[in-house]
Amino acid sequence: MTAPLQDQTILITGATSGIGRITARELARKGAQVVIVGRNPEKTQSVTSEIQRNTGNPRVAMLIGDLSDLSEVRRIATEFRQRFDRLSVLINNAGAVFFAHRTSADGFEMTLALNHLSPFLLTNLLLDRLEASAPARIVTVSSMAHWSVRINPDNLSGKRFYWGWRAYAQSKLMNILFTRELARRVGKGVTANCLHPGFVATNFGKSNGGIFRPLWSLFELAAISPEQGAQTSIYLASAPEVAAATGQYFVNCHPHPSSPESYDDETARRLWETSLKFTGLA
Repeated sequence: MTAPLQDQTILITGATSGIGRITARELARKGAQVVIVGRNPEKTQSVTSEIQRNTGNPRVAMLIGDLSDLSEVRRIATEFRQRFDRLSVLINNAGAVFFAHRTSADGFEMTLALNHLSPFLLTNLLLDRLEASAPARIVTVSSMAHWSVRINPDNLSGKRFYWGWRAYAQSKLMNILFTRELARRVGKGVTANCLHPGFVATNFGKSNGGIFRPLWSLFELAAISPEQGAQTSIYLASAPEVAAATGQYFVNCHPHPSSPESYDDETARRLWETSLKFTGLA
């Protein structure tokens, strides 16, 4: 086990499968104290033990909660603050696509709740801990899917025909707008970046069942491995050469242009204000 990150504490959501699991494992292999967030206690414990065993790093801990429920996000943030004094890197990795309309415990459309409101709230609740631990980094997993959509920050929960892929793509655009606005607002010594991991062969999307499961399996024939998909997250969390990079969108470990809509500062500001209200921070 190499240990260039031995003094760092890293929190990563959605770390029990896919690229989150690989990201957590490789950062633990580099010597960091890694805290993973999962929804299922048994699975999260199994992954925690597996990472400890495979990396030789005993400093892997877990937090349990449903990130689509804002009260659970608050509880996770409180528990983290009680158990850990520092936070060097926050990786907002959890996300999903829902092809059928679902509503969160707080009454929001599920994609909006899990993919945007959850990382927005968790990041803001832990922002002072990140600033106190500076230099620190915030990494949010977005997607190239954001290119296909626009958003109206004043009507995020407006009633409309529901199309799961559109809802997902809009949430990924929100991730980028959130990152850019966060980079403008965060204290000195804390960076915020986001990324497209590539189209990765994981269980992502398969939980929708029905006709979508075989279709998703067909799409995965062109997908990259979770190990490949995790590389940009690992890079942004640990590479010295991006220690000062902030407000950027990365693909394959390189800065990359995002959609024209993602550079709209006024939309980013309005999204931030709406998100404050939705999460009870305003």
